[in-house]
Amino acid sequence: MQLIAFQLVNSVAYGMLLFLLSAGFSLIFGVARVANLAHGAFYVLGGYLGLSVTRAGGPFWLGVLAATASGAALGVLAERLLLARVQGQPLRQVLLTLGLTFVVSDVIRQVWGTDIQSVSPPAPFEGPVALGGVLVPAYPFVLIGLGVAVFVTMLAVLRRTRAGAMIRAVTADPVMSGTLGLPVRRVSRLTFAAGLGLAAFGGAVGSPQLALTPTLDSTMTLLALTVVVIGGLGSVEGAFVAALLVGLVSGFGAVYFPALVQIAMFALMVLVLALRPQGLLGRLEPA
Repeated sequence: MQLIAFQLVNSVAYGMLLFLLSAGFSLIFGVARVANLAHGAFYVLGGYLGLSVTRAGGPFWLGVLAATASGAALGVLAERLLLARVQGQPLRQVLLTLGLTFVVSDVIRQVWGTDIQSVSPPAPFEGPVALGGVLVPAYPFVLIGLGVAVFVTMLAVLRRTRAGAMIRAVTADPVMSGTLGLPVRRVSRLTFAAGLGLAAFGGAVGSPQLALTPTLDSTMTLLALTVVVIGGLGSVEGAFVAALLVGLVSGFGAVYFPALVQIAMFALMVLVLALRPQGLLGRLEPA
């Protein structure tokens, strides 16, 4: 019972971490039509920026704030200085974001080294809590709460605000949106910044749960792609459901069938694509 409760809490927390990572990826692809292969690198960069703030004596949450703001600012710069030059050229966009991944990874190696780094959970979440007579770590509950809060906030913004209406319009048809006078470029730029800020936020809050290493970027990008493909490109709700599924398969698979956990995760993706090519909650593109 102790093991099941422990794995359940950690698996859901891991799923929420994957949601924080993949929601921005899905949003960027849906609005800006960019498959951002540098997404995992910005997740890792956010973790290291938060680490630097805490090691300098700053509070953990100040590190999270600094990482999020830095990720968003770098997103604006990357979109304006790089991606804007290859707008409408998907292959060049992919190659450019791949090159950006190498640059960010090399910067991380030069600044923070190649050793595995860990961050302690902030007070008062360092220790375990009793859940129905079973002791489980407290910090995963923080990740679960943050993941749900971000999900609800994103839905509220997308469905109930003018900015959300513009994002939905650009996602549905950028050409028609531009014809109707919507600022498509500005919406894409801000969405790109928000997506990378969210990735950096995930890296900073996830660092006490998932140890930091410069090579983590490719793993996180692959996981983000897996979640987005399972959930449906451009669907925040789909990313939330898929992240939970992948988190549970990965968490329980690591305990009960560790040699097959990667196979199980990608088999889940293949199964979903076979039954619903548009993903669990995605929409088919018009022919």
